Amino acid sequence: MCRSKSIFMFFEHLLYDYLVSVGMADTTAKYLNMLALLLGVLIIALVIDFILRKVIIKFFNRLANASKTNFDDFLVKNKVPRNIAHIIPLIILLTFTPTIFVDFPSAENMVEKGLQVFAIILTLWITRSLLNTLKSFFKTLPRLKDKPIDSYIQVIMIFAWVLGILSAFAIITGIEFIKFVTTIGAASAIIILVFRDTILGFVASIQVSINDMVRIGDWITFDKYGADGDVTEINLSTVKVQNFDKTITTIPTYALISDSFKNWRGMQSSGGRRIKRSLNIKYDSVHYLTKEELDGLKKIEIISNYLETLQSKNEAYNTKKSINKELLLNGRNLTNIGVFRKYVETYIEHHSGTNKDMMIMVRQLAPTTQGLPIEIYAFSSDKRWQNYEYVMADIFDHIIAAVPYFNLEVFELPSSSSFMGPKH
Repeated sequence: MCRSKSIFMFFEHLLYDYLVSVGMADTTAKYLNMLALLLGVLIIALVIDFILRKVIIKFFNRLANASKTNFDDFLVKNKVPRNIAHIIPLIILLTFTPTIFVDFPSAENMVEKGLQVFAIILTLWITRSLLNTLKSFFKTLPRLKDKPIDSYIQVIMIFAWVLGILSAFAIITGIEFIKFVTTIGAASAIIILVFRDTILGFVASIQVSINDMVRIGDWITFDKYGADGDVTEINLSTVKVQNFDKTITTIPTYALISDSFKNWRGMQSSGGRRIKRSLNIKYDSVHYLTKEELDGLKKIEIISNYLETLQSKNEAYNTKKSINKELLLNGRNLTNIGVFRKYVETYIEHHSGTNKDMMIMVRQLAPTTQGLPIEIYAFSSDKRWQNYEYVMADIFDHIIAAVPYFNLEVFELPSSSSFMGPKH
């Protein structure tokens, strides 16, 4: 320790002693001595920095090529080796600063503070590079691919920047870090106001992650923000949704916990996509079926056995009870809308596009002023939007065309042509 100190003392006034001995003024000799030492140390630091960067980067490149994992590749890509190479030159500058500015205490103090602030910035650079490396690496892992990694990285980086900025101000002002933090405590209300969205986003990100509300790749519908598409990015402040028309909608992250939205993940992970649509039937077209009508409907293959069986049961019951069938209202009888519902249900059960393992139901909803709704409730086995729409349209194309075969009519509001007489 004493030897190294004596070496520094030897270099402190090496040029100064020579310049004074040749008759140069004391002040001028001190300035020239300081500039010469500064220039020499800067050159040494730059050379060491250049050599270290080459050596470390080459080492990491070889390591990345030899390694089976892609973590090393992300280290190189995010410039972690390059940033680490700056550490030793910075240490050299900090070590030699007292020697260079031995005759200029105020300048020494300023330069030391400047280098210490730069050391904080360098630490932040290295931290950011490492975090970006971890972010890129984690996104390649299947079990973390759909997690909001960006949000976690941003939270850590924000804390790092806050600590870095506070430390830099503490160094510049000469106040101890703890005292400096205590001093700005009074300004916490302003900080909370400025970083309101960030704080809300941070809380929302944690809740979204813990409750598994949204993942990257989920299809969500958010009517308030006009979003209807796939989640492409989740970060601390916003969630990016690529709509089906390829536009991008950004939603505040905290809106995911403060507002209502629809996540279609349950449908996508299930065995089918729900079809839930109704058809309104005119009331005055609903009636009991006569024997002639029943004989005609038996020609429909998929319900012929059903009609034969049910007609036999009804006739046996009516005969046993001696029901007067001159009036169709008496006893047991079939209605055209009841047979129609059975036909639609059987048709959907045989349709190639529906999932037979999930619920299939054709039900009658509450009567309305616009007819009697017959609702189809089933699931398309193909969950892709385009194919789903095709399956649903194919089913309703057939059902609408089948309505007249049951002597039923679809309800529709009258148009101007409804009040016009026949064309001549």
